[in-house]
Amino acid sequence: MHRILTSVAHRPWPLPSGPWIMRQDWCDLLFAHWAVPASVMRALVPRELELDLYDGEAYIGVVPFRMDNVRFRGTPKPPGISAFPELNVRTYVRVGDRPGVWFFSLDATSRLAVMTARAWFNLPYHHARMSCETRDGSVEYASRRFDHGEGTPRLRARYRPTGDVELAKTGSLDHWLTERYCLYAQAKNGSLSRGEIQHAPWALQPAEAEFEHEEYAQAAGVVVPDEAPLLHFVSQIEVVVWPPQPLDALSI
Repeated sequence: MHRILTSVAHRPWPLPSGPWIMRQDWCDLLFAHWAVPASVMRALVPRELELDLYDGEAYIGVVPFRMDNVRFRGTPKPPGISAFPELNVRTYVRVGDRPGVWFFSLDATSRLAVMTARAWFNLPYHHARMSCETRDGSVEYASRRFDHGEGTPRLRARYRPTGDVELAKTGSLDHWLTERYCLYAQAKNGSLSRGEIQHAPWALQPAEAEFEHEEYAQAAGVVVPDEAPLLHFVSQIEVVVWPPQPLDALSI
């Protein structure tokens, strides 16, 4: 059994019964979160999904990081898809008692990763020109989507951890924002699916960040408030992924 499957006490529900199909590491990750009115988010998320709120507020997250060691189960690391920067824009939803992530967009440098995730997981991936480098203890991150025309979103940021690693306390905002073990996606025909993941509890560090450009949230339809975001840094976490399952075929 894979080692991250042997400790599951932190999970809010049992592991899926079938085999996981993919593993990946998420490295040099920044969670940047802003609170936004629930009414704004309700207009952007499929009605079949309930908004997951904290103290009555929705949150949008902009999450830059590096993918590493990406591979399908039982296979070597494939060239061109095993390591690359990625950036996602997300909010939080639930179906029944299973809170999860709703992605507005995911950008990656790997064309193969973009095509695979779009076709298999029905996720809104985009191909982008990206860089992620560490200098003097800070991560320097840049992304520009390869969409044509005006309004192509950009992100340029510099971020770093500023404190010790801590595990978030259950019930806290930090825990609510990060400890999620599934995602929801919608196919072109409107059908919804849920994909499960597993990892150890997030080893969070407080962080600071400077954003020269952050246009991805606005591209998703959300104007973030002027106030500073809530920031967390994660050095590395190993993740395993199960294939998505149609919601209408699941007991929800």
